[in-house]
Amino acid sequence: FGIATDENFVITTTSRKEITEDNFSELVQDGVTLYLLQSVDQMLLLATKERIDFLPHYDTLVKSGMYEYYASEGQNPLPFALAELIDNSLSATSRNTGIRSIQIKLLFDDSQGKPAVAVIDNGRGMTSKQLNNWAVYRLSKFTRQGDFESDHSGYVRPLPVPRSLNSDISYFGVGGKQAVFFVGQSARMISKPANSQDVHELVLSKEDF
Repeated sequence: FGIATDENFVITTTSRKEITEDNFSELVQDGVTLYLLQSVDQMLLLATKERIDFLPHYDTLVKSGMYEYYASEGQNPLPFALAELIDNSLSATSRNTGIRSIQIKLLFDDSQGKPAVAVIDNGRGMTSKQLNNWAVYRLSKFTRQGDFESDHSGYVRPLPVPRSLNSDISYFGVGGKQAVFFVGQSARMISKPANSQDVHELVLSKEDF
C-alpha cells in the first residue's frame, strides 16, 4: 500500500469503526468494505462504492410488494404507501432536540430526470451498515437482533394511540421497500449520520432485481 515504516494508519469499517484485535472477528466478514486511513476521521479523497448482496425474501418474488396494498379493503392504496415512507422520517426525527422537518416533494421536471417522490427529513441519519440493513426485505426495525445494526437505533415504539403524527402511521407494516416499488421502479437513499462527515447513498432498482 506504499505505507512508510514510520507512518501511522488505521483500518476502519465504512461506519468509521476502527478494526482492532478485540473486534476483528465481529466486524470483519466476507465481502465487507474497509478503509485504510491515516486517522479514523480522515476525509475521503474519493467516493467509494460497494455492492450489497442478500437473499431476497420469498415475498419479493411472489408478491413483489403489491399484495398488502391490494388488500387495503377497497381503499385507495397510494396513501398507505406514502405513509410507509413518511413513517421512516417520523422515526428518524423522533428524538430531534430542535426543529423537526419532514418534506414531501413530487418531482415532474423531465430535465431533472424521471418523475419521483422525495421524502426529506433532518433526522439522525443512517450509517452505511444501517442502509445495508434497510435494503434487506422484511428485516423489521423492531426485530433486528444479533449482527444487525438497526436503522432506528434507540427508537422506542410509542404506546398504542390513534394513528397520528406522534405515532407509527404505517398501516400494514410492509416497510419502505414495498412502498417504493409500489409507487415506482427504484429507490435512492441519501443519508448523513449525525456527528459524521460521511454521506452514504444506497440505490435499489427493479432492473437490478
